[in-house]
Amino acid sequence: MQSTKVPGLRIREAVKQDTAVILALIKELAEYEKLAHEVTATEGQLEEALFGARPFAEVVMAEYEGQSVGYALYFHNFSTFLGRAGIYLEDLFVRPDSRGKGIGRALLVYLAELARKRHCGRLEWIVLDSNQPALEFYSKLKAIPLDEWTVFRLSGTALDEMAEK
Repeated sequence: MQSTKVPGLRIREAVKQDTAVILALIKELAEYEKLAHEVTATEGQLEEALFGARPFAEVVMAEYEGQSVGYALYFHNFSTFLGRAGIYLEDLFVRPDSRGKGIGRALLVYLAELARKRHCGRLEWIVLDSNQPALEFYSKLKAIPLDEWTVFRLSGTALDEMAEK
């Protein structure tokens, strides 16, 4: 599925050989969000999670003029209210020197088309409150912020403690 009208841009499904590039892009995203200290993923973990016997997520790559410049990592979630699956976008990242060319929009168009093809009821994601450029970008695309929802997370020791109860 090619979803772009940007000359020189190719959006394609990632393959196992992309694992190192995906990890590099994840690290660049983490640097951009000032969260590099939280990245503990390894190539081996990503390869297993994305291309192993039971993949947990999928990735599409954005290549501009033959160079990997971005990616979107996503997986299915489910809405009990709609009775349908959705696509949850975990990461969307375009390298800073490639922004402003329509690449981020092309990745979202690709995912919207995929959501429709798979009969999903929604495409959703979370944005850091501090990421003003992303908030403005998504607002221009008519994405609606869900201010009435609070994200909760159990991880690390708290997750371990909950699992032991």
